[in-house]
Amino acid sequence: MSFKFEKLLIWQKSFKLGEEVNNVANTFPTFEIYNLTSQIRRAADSVGLNIAEGSTGNSDKEQIRFLSYANRSVIEVVACLLKAKSRNYLTDDMYQELYSLCIELCKMIAGFQKAVQKK
Repeated sequence: MSFKFEKLLIWQKSFKLGEEVNNVANTFPTFEIYNLTSQIRRAADSVGLNIAEGSTGNSDKEQIRFLSYANRSVIEVVACLLKAKSRNYLTDDMYQELYSLCIELCKMIAGFQKAVQKK
């Protein structure tokens, strides 16, 4: 048996983002553990957690609200990526890969919100 959210491509992509960000955050300097490392991990995990929570089916309005939270978390990840890049914690390739995944997720969230609104 699986939950509804596990079948959603948007949730699968958000799960990938959370795992990739976690792996990258492991390479940040130890003095960032309670600052940028923690912040980027929480933001990245929040994307998928909000998509999952919103999929419970209570109402379309509620699902759209949780998708908005997920989108805000993606934007927070981007801001953290920019800080990590400026502090030389990320290679150009890793930054670009994660940034591109964030752009893709923002587009997918917007599309999913529109689809839910049309129901």
